Amino acid sequence: MLAASPVASLATVAARPVSLRLRRREPKGRPDGWPSDVHPVLQAVYAARGVLSPVQAEHRLAHLLSPAALGGMAQAVDLLIEAIRGQWSIVVAGDYDCDGATGTAVALRGLRLLGATRATYAIPNRFVHGYGLSAALVESLQPTPQLIITVDNGVASVAGVAAAQARGIRVLVTDHHLPGEQLPAADAMVNPNLAGDGFPSKALAGVGVMFYLLLATRAALREQGVFADGAEPDLSVLLDLVALGTVADLVPLDFNNRVLVEAGIKRIRASRACPGITALIEAGKRSVSGICASDLGYVVGPRLNAAGRLEDMSLGVECLLSDDPARAQLLAAELDRINRERRDLQAAMVAEAELMAADTRTIDAVGVALYEPSWHAGVVGLVASKLKERLHRPVIAFAPASEDSPHELRGSARSIPGFHVRDALAAVDARHPGLIERFGGHAMAAGLSLRTTDFDRFAAAFDAVARQWLGAEALQAVLDTDGELAPEHFTLQLAGLLRHAAPWGQAFPEPLFDNVFECRTWRVMGEKHLRLDLRDPRDGRLHEAVMFNGYRGAAPPPVLRAAYELGINDWQGRESLRLLLRHIEPA
Repeated sequence: MLAASPVASLATVAARPVSLRLRRREPKGRPDGWPSDVHPVLQAVYAARGVLSPVQAEHRLAHLLSPAALGGMAQAVDLLIEAIRGQWSIVVAGDYDCDGATGTAVALRGLRLLGATRATYAIPNRFVHGYGLSAALVESLQPTPQLIITVDNGVASVAGVAAAQARGIRVLVTDHHLPGEQLPAADAMVNPNLAGDGFPSKALAGVGVMFYLLLATRAALREQGVFADGAEPDLSVLLDLVALGTVADLVPLDFNNRVLVEAGIKRIRASRACPGITALIEAGKRSVSGICASDLGYVVGPRLNAAGRLEDMSLGVECLLSDDPARAQLLAAELDRINRERRDLQAAMVAEAELMAADTRTIDAVGVALYEPSWHAGVVGLVASKLKERLHRPVIAFAPASEDSPHELRGSARSIPGFHVRDALAAVDARHPGLIERFGGHAMAAGLSLRTTDFDRFAAAFDAVARQWLGAEALQAVLDTDGELAPEHFTLQLAGLLRHAAPWGQAFPEPLFDNVFECRTWRVMGEKHLRLDLRDPRDGRLHEAVMFNGYRGAAPPPVLRAAYELGINDWQGRESLRLLLRHIEPA
């Protein structure tokens, strides 16, 4: 709606720099040299992402950072062991997104493996309890537990922790979100992003932090001789859940996270995943044996997230906790139904948002804030994400907090590189005290609440911060590619190799190439997708290509430059090479 063009975005295409060390080709046998059987395209792709030696591409569990390096871990482990030995009643307080759901399932499954027999969980309903360990959620816990363990939340739960302690409940916070000015007075807290924490990776997802707590607790129990009979629990059975939550939460896939994700994906491919993940993969019409990180992010994750957005994430947690394949399939089918409902709602909301953004008064904003009274609070984050991609500007989408709270708005923010949106909200809060009621999040995503009557004032304040912090260069989207692919490298074999060479994802993007092609034929599929036959002028070969959501009402250029992934089309069991176009422009 913003432009009648088939071009996917307004991006400038630029090739990533490749290390000169790779260009020199380290001789075989050097400690940091690549073996001669490693494909040169894969070497170049690795080098462009800072992976310059085989060791950096070995995603083995032996290379995981030590749990002992996490601040607060010793205190947290002591508290958890006390609870396990005393058979305390424990409530795991999760979150209503995929990271929170998988982290809750990891916590419950892991605690039971370590001997905690009285553990259950509570997921806040975003429309009733608000976010995280709120006082309302604590009040709803009946009977009163002895210990609350938060997963993927808690660092901002000052009131919730105080409410728990007023009831005599101990609180162990595990989180990865950035802290605010005041920390809750929890009995123990593990969060790699606390000020002064020395843990080398700040990119752990909430599920990763919980997994690390379980690893550290098992190590402490081992030292205490608890497993002298050799019956030490195998926590690697949780890695499929860790992989899913890590990918779906869009945390940077640094080396440590890639180790966790690859280990989890290997379990899934080997048909050793929990029944819930297997059922969700099958509901998304994907092959378990051929699953990759992008499938977790685009197929499995949204089906879990839909429950938390529109209904109750407890449905998703139950799916992940089920050991009965038949029940897991029924729950996955219900999650799939909710996800279809979410897609329809999202499409309508995005269409409305694009019309609003097409208004020059709105699109002139550098920091874009949109509000529509009919929008659903559970889906505004997806609207903000779509508009951010289209406009390449930080976007916050708002909706009424709930039917019972029409005077309170919930906003979800998505940002662009170079604009730390959580810090931007802090700047607005400092300049206009009391304008924002609550906020929190990361550099690229955040959430907030404010009064409906304050929306216009907030929109102006947010735009003012964005104008101050973002220059013209930052507002120009750059699509980084791995450069031109030689004719001989357009092979099904290379496509398969690249697909499974690493867990590609946030901050470790999938290989993306760009070449000039002649568009021989094209047609529209399903009203908004493009199917093209592209001729490589260098050797005359024709390549099948598709561009999802790429049709904007005009024909593709006859000669075009395309940024694309080497994809595999699996049709009726027969595989063929297919280019997945991400961007096209006149050559």
